[in-house]
Amino acid sequence: MKYTLYYIHDPMCSWCYAFKPTLNEIKNSLDKDYKFINIVGGLAKHTQEPMPKDMQEMIENIWYQIENEVGTKFNHNFWRVCTPRRSTYEACKAVIIARQYNKEEQMIEAIQEAYYQKALNPSNWETLISLAQELNIPKEEFEEKIKSNKAQTLLEEDLNLRRKLKVRVFPTLLLKYKKEIYPINIQYNEPLKMLKQIKDLTSNIYF
Repeated sequence: MKYTLYYIHDPMCSWCYAFKPTLNEIKNSLDKDYKFINIVGGLAKHTQEPMPKDMQEMIENIWYQIENEVGTKFNHNFWRVCTPRRSTYEACKAVIIARQYNKEEQMIEAIQEAYYQKALNPSNWETLISLAQELNIPKEEFEEKIKSNKAQTLLEEDLNLRRKLKVRVFPTLLLKYKKEIYPINIQYNEPLKMLKQIKDLTSNIYF
């Protein structure tokens, strides 16, 4: 494989959810010259504190903005039936653990569907454990791993890589060739334009 594509995201990032259909088309269109690597970015550290009301309103307004600009649909009942917390690290750990079972993509999708469509809270261990069971990841193993120091260490490895790549916005897509990194402009609902960016870069970076 000549090229690496780094996708930096958070499973509880609403813009990442909106980008998912475009991302899937890009991945399905790339040949074996490209290696795709997910990096969880970690939007917010783990906390048991309820999210302040003004932050809840701000994030729900982002959902409305995405619906208007991208067309992605959200289940706004989440804000009525759950106790939101500004806490995404546990969901990130769940993705990393699922990676060990070759179910990383399935876990990302499961968390997004739970959060954005089923009005479930992925900040809660109970939600994540239930999702792991649905993916046939052994419950006891998953629960032990997500609460372990090892999971925190693995998360820090992803976060450190994200920092090394100087990424502060999610989603971010980067193309790596040899030691050089090239940002790919995120264009929602425009997979062909993004693929052209990638192809144009790979046609010229030999120079």
